[in-house]
Amino acid sequence: MFKPLHNYVLLERIEEENITAGGIIIPDNAKEKPSRGRVIATGNGIYNGADLIPMSVKTGDIVLFAKWASSANEVKIDGQDYVLIKETDILGILE
Repeated sequence: MFKPLHNYVLLERIEEENITAGGIIIPDNAKEKPSRGRVIATGNGIYNGADLIPMSVKTGDIVLFAKWASSANEVKIDGQDYVLIKETDILGILE
């Protein structure tokens, strides 16, 4: 398995519905990339001098992340697509 370093988080995208509330089907080429994901793995955190600042998210959390995050990297691990992103580009945890 892949273990992110420092303050990186490995996410699995959660696909959004392709039908609007009004029943309109959105074609694949018109969809925006979803901004929700499931945390698959996290790094240990980041150091501030000698102090380790632990991660705020944990494996299994469902999070919202910035659609155009500068740190987002699309990666393929064992044939599966993931997003590798810095924790600072995660907007919040869905509970």
